[in-house]
Amino acid sequence: MSALAVILLIIGIVLLLFGVFVEAAKFLLWVGIVIIVIAIIAWLMRFIRRQT
Repeated sequence: MSALAVILLIIGIVLLLFGVFVEAAKFLLWVGIVIIVIAIIAWLMRFIRRQT
Protein backbone atom coordinates (compact mmCIF):
# COMPACT_ATOMS: atom_id res chain seq x y z
CA MET A 1 0.00 0.00 0.00
CA SER A 2 2.87 2.38 0.73
CA ALA A 3 4.34 1.92 -2.76
CA LEU A 4 0.97 2.78 -4.29
CA ALA A 5 0.80 5.97 -2.21
CA VAL A 6 4.31 6.98 -3.35
CA ILE A 7 3.42 6.33 -6.98
CA LEU A 8 0.23 8.37 -6.67
CA LEU A 9 2.18 11.18 -4.96
CA ILE A 10 4.74 11.24 -7.76
CA ILE A 11 2.02 11.24 -10.42
CA GLY A 12 0.24 14.08 -8.59
CA ILE A 13 3.43 16.16 -8.43
CA VAL A 14 4.17 15.54 -12.12
CA LEU A 15 0.65 16.57 -13.11
CA LEU A 16 0.87 19.68 -10.92
CA LEU A 17 4.17 20.73 -12.54
CA PHE A 18 2.79 19.95 -15.99
CA GLY A 19 -0.19 22.23 -15.29
CA VAL A 20 2.14 25.06 -14.26
CA PHE A 21 4.29 24.59 -17.36
CA VAL A 22 1.26 24.59 -19.64
CA GLU A 23 0.14 27.93 -18.15
CA ALA A 24 3.67 29.28 -18.63
CA ALA A 25 3.65 27.98 -22.21
CA LYS A 26 0.38 29.80 -22.89
CA PHE A 27 1.88 33.03 -21.57
CA LEU A 28 5.05 32.55 -23.63
CA LEU A 29 2.92 31.82 -26.69
CA TRP A 30 1.24 35.22 -26.36
CA VAL A 31 4.60 36.93 -25.79
CA GLY A 32 5.93 35.24 -28.93
CA ILE A 33 2.94 36.40 -30.97
CA VAL A 34 3.43 39.99 -29.79
CA ILE A 35 7.14 39.88 -30.67
CA ILE A 36 6.34 38.51 -34.14
CA VAL A 37 3.80 41.28 -34.75
CA ILE A 38 6.31 43.94 -33.64
CA ALA A 39 8.96 42.42 -35.93
CA ILE A 40 6.55 42.46 -38.90
CA ILE A 41 5.66 46.11 -38.24
CA ALA A 42 9.35 47.05 -38.02
CA TRP A 43 10.10 45.20 -41.26
CA LEU A 44 7.18 46.96 -43.03
CA MET A 45 8.36 50.37 -41.82
CA ARG A 46 11.88 49.67 -43.09
CA PHE A 47 10.48 48.43 -46.42
CA ILE A 48 8.29 51.54 -46.84
CA ARG A 49 11.18 53.89 -46.02
CA ARG A 50 13.34 52.24 -48.70
CA GLN A 51 10.63 52.74 -51.30
CA THR A 52 10.42 56.50 -50.79
